[in-house]
Amino acid sequence: MSQNLKFVQEFLDEAGPTDVSATFADWTALVDRLAAKVKDRFELHRDPSTDALESFAAENGPKGSIRGYTGPEIDWMIHSHMENAAAGFVNVHLTIWLGPQVKVPHFGMALGAFPQGWLFLDSVPRSYLMEDTESYDKYYEPLNAEWERVQAENDFIEPFVSRSAFVRASLSPTAMCFMAPGDGRLTELVTDVAERHLDRWLQWVDEAERVPEEEQAALAATDEAIRRNIAERDPANVMGERFFGPEMTQDLVRALWGGGRVLPRPLER
Repeated sequence: MSQNLKFVQEFLDEAGPTDVSATFADWTALVDRLAAKVKDRFELHRDPSTDALESFAAENGPKGSIRGYTGPEIDWMIHSHMENAAAGFVNVHLTIWLGPQVKVPHFGMALGAFPQGWLFLDSVPRSYLMEDTESYDKYYEPLNAEWERVQAENDFIEPFVSRSAFVRASLSPTAMCFMAPGDGRLTELVTDVAERHLDRWLQWVDEAERVPEEEQAALAATDEAIRRNIAERDPANVMGERFFGPEMTQDLVRALWGGGRVLPRPLER
């Protein structure tokens, strides 16, 4: 098996305890900046279902936070982290699922360390791109050159290929998913691609045409099904179970997809 065809826990266990606190600080600072920019653009309200998850911890060091938001244009936004940085593991999320009023791809980003630094950044599709070539031509083909450039110009990174076929199926053709030593080069690269992609995504939203009213309910249902499946089928959930136990992990996963949300979805407002 090649080096990069492994689950997250395999990388972590094979490396042994490695302090990645510096990487965690870099990732949380970046995600906090991006989240602040999103909050400046959209009306967002913290969903009470995630209040109890503002801060959670296990007795032996692991801790985390999950904050869920919604608003007139945003179905579900997650700003979260889970970490045991002293032992080599970090996971930081900013995922933004739009309401059905537009058909712009969702914004998906996760930053990690196990103990190598790791990036996932994607425009989460809202249709089958082999059929919906209009969306492909508008949102994905223009990014292909940048995807190629990032791979070609940064020889210190290597693709991260999940062993999970479901995870691989969930990625768009322009998803950035790679790992590298957690040093300044990686921080600079990740900061650049993430900030530019968020700015581009915000422009997509501002320029998007409105989805016809009669199509919005179906789009909203599809969005929630995809979000739930991604959260529940994530093979990295095993890390939550390792740190916090199965019952707590179920609560965390449910929060990530909005299963206990209290505030209405955009279509219900």
